[in-house]
Amino acid sequence: MEIRKRKENCLFKDNIPLAEFVLRTITDKLDLIITDCETQKDMKRLAGARSICLDAYGTDSVGKKYDLEVQRQDKGADPHRARYHSSVMDIENLHSGQEFKELPDTYTIFIIEKDFYGQGEAVYPIERINLATGKSFEDGEHILYVNGEYRGDSAMGKLMYDFNCTKADDMNFELMANRTRYLKENPKGVSEMCKIMEDMRSESLKEVALRMLSAGKYALEEIANISGLSLEEVKKLKAERTV
Repeated sequence: MEIRKRKENCLFKDNIPLAEFVLRTITDKLDLIITDCETQKDMKRLAGARSICLDAYGTDSVGKKYDLEVQRQDKGADPHRARYHSSVMDIENLHSGQEFKELPDTYTIFIIEKDFYGQGEAVYPIERINLATGKSFEDGEHILYVNGEYRGDSAMGKLMYDFNCTKADDMNFELMANRTRYLKENPKGVSEMCKIMEDMRSESLKEVALRMLSAGKYALEEIANISGLSLEEVKKLKAERTV
């Protein structure tokens, strides 16, 4: 599952047209224009706070921010995680001296393999409301859960089919098909995928080392031997934990 997720993240790397197309389809904003898009965007602005890495982080022509996440398992789409992603984007986009009203609208979008809420909807928009008045709170925060199981003749149904399709020739949308062909058949694309696989392996080894460091009962040499990292890498991880 995780390998598949990483492959999908690679879809948006250096590919603003595809990110724009996917966001237009999900948000139903057909005039949305994406001016910037980063993949695997590291976000951490507060010392000691948990950092996160956004799958695809985009900005549109009017300054609205979009976090597009592909979550293959329900546990990766916990509502508290969506809340945290949204809050981290807020911190990232309001600097010292700015007024609170300058905070841009944000969209946290989770594309989930299964129907998280089980109601058969293509998209589940999550918005704050004033419970006393029944009216929208209008704070500019938007969270959307996308049903990866959704199918049908609509643009959303076809897009979710393409997200789960492994053969470019069977896809509905040329932008998706072309990117898939590039990653599977073009030497540069294949090289990108190999790099992603290597990065994923490295991150997995680091997770093992970090858990052992947290336990506080292993010598650094033991951690290096068990995790597969070099002693220098383990020392660096330890130093970063104490900063």
